[in-house]
Amino acid sequence: MISQILFIAITIAACVFFSFNLKKVIRNIRLGKNTDRSDQPAKRLKTMLKVALGQTKMVVRPIPAALHFIVYIGFVIINIEVLEIMIDGIFGTHRIFGGLGTLYNFLIGSFEILAIGVWLACVIFLIRRNVIKLKRFMARELNGWPKSDANYILFTEILLMTAFLFMNAADSKLQLLGAHHYINAGSFPISQYLQGLLPDSESGLIAIERGCWWFHIIGILAFLNYLPYSKHFHILFAFPNTYFSNLEPKGEFTNMQSVTNEVKAMLDPSFTPPDTEPGRFGAKDVNDLTWVNLMNAYTCTECGRCTAVCPANITGKLLSPRKIMMDTRDRMEEVGKSLDKKGAGLDDGKSLIDDYITREELWACTSCNACVEACPINIDPLAIITDLRRYAVMEESQAPSSISAMLGNIENNGAPWKYSPADRFNWAKEN
Repeated sequence: MISQILFIAITIAACVFFSFNLKKVIRNIRLGKNTDRSDQPAKRLKTMLKVALGQTKMVVRPIPAALHFIVYIGFVIINIEVLEIMIDGIFGTHRIFGGLGTLYNFLIGSFEILAIGVWLACVIFLIRRNVIKLKRFMARELNGWPKSDANYILFTEILLMTAFLFMNAADSKLQLLGAHHYINAGSFPISQYLQGLLPDSESGLIAIERGCWWFHIIGILAFLNYLPYSKHFHILFAFPNTYFSNLEPKGEFTNMQSVTNEVKAMLDPSFTPPDTEPGRFGAKDVNDLTWVNLMNAYTCTECGRCTAVCPANITGKLLSPRKIMMDTRDRMEEVGKSLDKKGAGLDDGKSLIDDYITREELWACTSCNACVEACPINIDPLAIITDLRRYAVMEESQAPSSISAMLGNIENNGAPWKYSPADRFNWAKEN
């Protein structure tokens, strides 16, 4: 009974703590402006199933795609066993689903094969990051916590899979010894090879089996509560993020409703703009972005595929689309902590533009949408860059001289060039 009470207490505490942190994340996302993404539900559902569940955009890089798929499937399917662990923990039973017979043996055997697959995939991922040192994992924005975060998760998954296999190895050996409470159930195609590493005494085996059992379930609950502090929040947010992703053609910019209303009023004197509060042109801080932009930031996996294909970054410019998303998330977190401490929120003298994202980064972007196309879960860094640019131009009248000259030419000449419209076809007369 003591172990059951302890198990229930730990589980409840973990769920309460996760709910508390999840509410904070949702609060931070709601700092953003409202935007309607309820259209085309069938197409949105199809996009979510294809991109988030099917991982169709991962296959551009086949090797990491295959490894990630193993980890993904393993993580989802192996955790089906968590249901059995939860029931056993609450009611004090052992392998409660063992009565399923052949089906149960097949499931446990499949779980073990997936577990060794996940173990190997995580080891390869660690080698790619820390030994081979792939370029996209060595960028400046990953220095410090982001780099450590990725390694922590990989080490944790390796330890969880190791505990799972040793738990089964000890369990199967106890079954052979006819130990009390250890019913004959399960198939152990991988863990059977670990039995030779275990002691022969019943008490030693029980200690290892129980220790690995507790480590496995507490590790999963700890992992759950680690997610809000980690890039691995995409495990949960990839699904709503892809569902609410932008379905419009890439490169199609949205018109600001306030500007549209002014133009309509100029063209049609009878038009009466809706009585709404005047908003800011573009975005200065996270509250000027939409909630979808902010959810994108929390969903970012920091994989660097966006930065790897960014032409500005490739040519040595300061821009990194991955950093744009990381900076947005960091600013959101800072605002959220300020709200928690003193309710000050955005009144801290800082802003997303300048304090986190520099003007040089913004104007290095070519608006080519390569980052949006490359993202495996439909994150849109360009939308954030565009809104920050709008603020710089429309609110502050600040832009690089080349941009200012181009805007002036469009205003005066109806084209980006300095020539008068009357002289536009002079080149044809000379021929």
